[in-house]
Amino acid sequence: MKEVPIGVSARHIHLSEEHIAILFGAGYQLQVLKDLSQPGQFAAKETVAVVGPKGKFDTVRILGPARGRSQLEVSRTDTFVLGVNAPVRESGNIAGTLGIKVIGPAGEVELQEGVIVAARHIHFHTSDAAKWGIQDKARLRVKVNGERPLIFEDVIARVSDQFALDMHIDTDEANAAGTKTGDIAVILE
Repeated sequence: MKEVPIGVSARHIHLSEEHIAILFGAGYQLQVLKDLSQPGQFAAKETVAVVGPKGKFDTVRILGPARGRSQLEVSRTDTFVLGVNAPVRESGNIAGTLGIKVIGPAGEVELQEGVIVAARHIHFHTSDAAKWGIQDKARLRVKVNGERPLIFEDVIARVSDQFALDMHIDTDEANAAGTKTGDIAVILE
């Protein structure tokens, strides 16, 4: 049986060094609140506000370290609150997406693009992928055995020797299945 731990991903933002400097001040370094499931990734102590055409969220957690480009990852429900129509995309694939205003304690940034609903995916270490015969970018079916079991289609395999085995779904998907971080999913194919 191909079992994978689940990580529920709440709304969050990845920021470039340039945008961190604008939002928090020149030379600012993000502070680690807690390490995340992927090696070297962390939830920062810092949060920002994001403002859309219809609404805003005052405390959106920053995930570090800094990235090459800033992007906001939200659930479909979050898009209704903000008043944006964000596409479902793989993290990092932000070309042609909508932007949003980001407000920090030292300034604000108007992102020209970068708002997405992250596609559900599984991070595989290369050894796990090889053991199970899974290729990078494969589309998988995965059963989540929560209070209301669901089978998720089109789960993207992301394979790297820098990853730890972990399935990422957003809060809407977790709520639909009645599951939480630390529960186990099973890859069907």
